[in-house]
Amino acid sequence: MQDLLKKPTALAISIGSIAVRLLPHPGNMTPLGATALFGGAKLARPWNYLAPLLVLFLTDIFLGFHALMPYVYGCFVLSVFLSEKFLKQSITVKKLIILASANALVFFIVTNFAVWLEGRLYPPTLTGLIESYTLGLPFLRNMLLGDLGYTLGVFGLYAWAEKTLPLQQFDKTLASWLLKSGS
Repeated sequence: MQDLLKKPTALAISIGSIAVRLLPHPGNMTPLGATALFGGAKLARPWNYLAPLLVLFLTDIFLGFHALMPYVYGCFVLSVFLSEKFLKQSITVKKLIILASANALVFFIVTNFAVWLEGRLYPPTLTGLIESYTLGLPFLRNMLLGDLGYTLGVFGLYAWAEKTLPLQQFDKTLASWLLKSGS
């Protein structure tokens, strides 16, 4: 817990994801992909995996639990893993764009397949599978836009916060207070 509290700006960004997911938004245009990528790059284990999963779970309490949760949560665990592997050493805009796009595409492929596999919305035929992917395209567009925008925004905000002396001081002060109150 102390490792997480030493990065209160990172913690605040993750908590902000909860608020944004609960606000009205176009389908699939949330900061969850950015939270997973950010966690993989900036938070230590186990918090890098727990942050996006906690955001999902806490918001699902209000939005509702569903049969696709294992697939959805699994996609975000994969995003954290990929971010951990490709962003821990260096973060570039190119890598962020590639990973944010990959996150949206993997989510689209996995969750639309799961919807088809569940068999309630589409017939268990090749035509049903194609229909599942075709009708999911607007959600893919929204997720691509959301993942790209939120990822670049979150990483940009964090980079700016790391370089801004008053925010660095605030982080240190807040971290000290959180660590003292937690013991």
